[in-house]
Amino acid sequence: MGKLVKICKRNEISTGSNKLVNIDGKMIAVWNVNNEFYAVNAVCPHRGGPLEQGSLNQNVVSCPWHGWQFDVETGTSPVFPQAKIEIFKVKIEGEEIFVEV
Repeated sequence: MGKLVKICKRNEISTGSNKLVNIDGKMIAVWNVNNEFYAVNAVCPHRGGPLEQGSLNQNVVSCPWHGWQFDVETGTSPVFPQAKIEIFKVKIEGEEIFVEV
């Protein structure tokens, strides 16, 4: 098990939005998808676009630079399955959100 890092309280990330955090030099976006929380690498592997600025449709985020899409639950692209982003385990304790890195 990696280390758990406290991110914020659940009510600080509204449904359909995210919170960007820097943990040990990794930019991680924690997304709220219908009150389920998912943490992913916030850097698009295509050209380094800021995924946290992308639009979320159900559980798929689209990069604002070139439209690459990734499922925030699995990290896999629904369009090009070979393209993936790193995902991180999220743990909820009471109202607090933690990410394991």
